[in-house]
Amino acid sequence: MPQASYVLTLSCADRPGIVAAVSTYIFEQGCNILDAQQYNDVATGLFFMRVTFEADAGAASLRGGFESIAGRFALTWIMRDVADRKRVMILASKFDHCLVDLLYRWRNGELPMDISAVVSNHPRETWDHIDLDGVPFHHLPVTRQTKMEQEAQLWELIKSTKTDVVVLARYMQILSDGLTAKLMGRCINIHHSFLPGFKGANPYTQAHTRGVKLIGATAHYVTADLDEGPIIEQDVERITHRDTPEDLVRKGRDIERRVLSRALRWHVEDRVVLNGRKTVVFGE
Repeated sequence: MPQASYVLTLSCADRPGIVAAVSTYIFEQGCNILDAQQYNDVATGLFFMRVTFEADAGAASLRGGFESIAGRFALTWIMRDVADRKRVMILASKFDHCLVDLLYRWRNGELPMDISAVVSNHPRETWDHIDLDGVPFHHLPVTRQTKMEQEAQLWELIKSTKTDVVVLARYMQILSDGLTAKLMGRCINIHHSFLPGFKGANPYTQAHTRGVKLIGATAHYVTADLDEGPIIEQDVERITHRDTPEDLVRKGRDIERRVLSRALRWHVEDRVVLNGRKTVVFGE
């Protein structure tokens, strides 16, 4: 049988011997390390590590044997067979650019994941121009009065589809504190980086009026603190006096697409580890 590939991510209080113990265990199981990265956060005293390796042994055996090391160093850890792809649910409202981009990258193999569903608070005909062939679609309408009932339906859908990650691909609804708590560390949002400087409607018009020189976008984990969750990825583009509000919108869409796709890919590849209010992102 061909060897399986695994990815191990871990975090713990920093102390001597962690790297030696992990690498020795992997060696003793007859595995071959393909890539190893580590980071010691001096400010918090925490240690982070990501290792990919090939192995003949099964996942259950590898995880079981690793338990003793995890206990010795009080590790927070995940060991995943790379073939077990994460299931991603995409939520969107009327803006389609992020949804279309994620579907394209998923279909061409750039995003190694399975799509469990596309969910929108707008009806299916809103998306007739998009190729959703083979992707389950769910219309979950919501009003201020029905928000809790709609979120209960959404949570049941997340559980029934065995969704691992929820992506807010320009989903223009604020999730309740209760739902964000249930999705801690596995719900990703995208927004323009003008927040909190340009809140409310038409942020690009506001930015143009103020003569901004940079526009950007931020992908972050969703928390109860609106748009203040741990940041995964950001990007910017330079703006000149020649750019119109329409130019800013066009450039902003491009930034949002690439920032969200990067953040999602890094998450499904287990490259992102929470570090309090921020993240450690292991590069490719």
